[in-house]
Amino acid sequence: MEWLQLSPDEWTAVRLSIWVSTWATVFSLPFGILVAYALARWSFPGKALLNGLVHLPLILPPVVTGYLLLLAFGRRGPLGQFFETVFGLVFSFRWTGAALAGAIMAFPLMVRAIRLSIEAVDPKLEQAAGTLGAHPAFVFATITLPLALPGIIAGTILAFAKAMGEFGATITFVSNIPGQTQTLPSAIYTFTQVPGGGTGAMRLTLIAIAVAMSALVASEILARRVSRRMEGA
Repeated sequence: MEWLQLSPDEWTAVRLSIWVSTWATVFSLPFGILVAYALARWSFPGKALLNGLVHLPLILPPVVTGYLLLLAFGRRGPLGQFFETVFGLVFSFRWTGAALAGAIMAFPLMVRAIRLSIEAVDPKLEQAAGTLGAHPAFVFATITLPLALPGIIAGTILAFAKAMGEFGATITFVSNIPGQTQTLPSAIYTFTQVPGGGTGAMRLTLIAIAVAMSALVASEILARRVSRRMEGA
């Protein structure tokens, strides 16, 4: 079973993927909840446009998304220059850019799951709290958010898994630099391009499958547990 032992470079790719995916999920979650709530509950001009923009990464080729990120968040891009000047944050060819690409690609899945969960919450419960004088923010925090928690958990875990497996946008935006931007999919791609790299590619492929399946199973289990607790409350 020696062929299953990961090399230091492979471990680095795995750790970097987990690191990048975690930050991608953490930073996109507040925006995901806000956008999902807006699409589920609000009526405003441009709602269809917002919905289209949110889901656009699912339709566009990932390479196109990565190229657009490079134009916008690169060193010479308007947003890239802004973040570097104001916050000292550089995205292009850094792990931060990989996290941004993963967050963008995973965002539609997160929003979709959370939106469906919010739409399943009975609006009459929110209206009843509002008639009793509760502030909309308090209603959201104490009624909507807890009732939509299963969907939030599912969306969060699915977004993590998606960010973990993102390749096209990531390699276009931040390249494939070992130890810096080489995530799990990029490392697998590298192995497939060199003679004798099949064993390393298979090792990392098994890890990718294990992580993805674990995320899906965990999402289902956590969502069910939260639902049972809420039904028993």
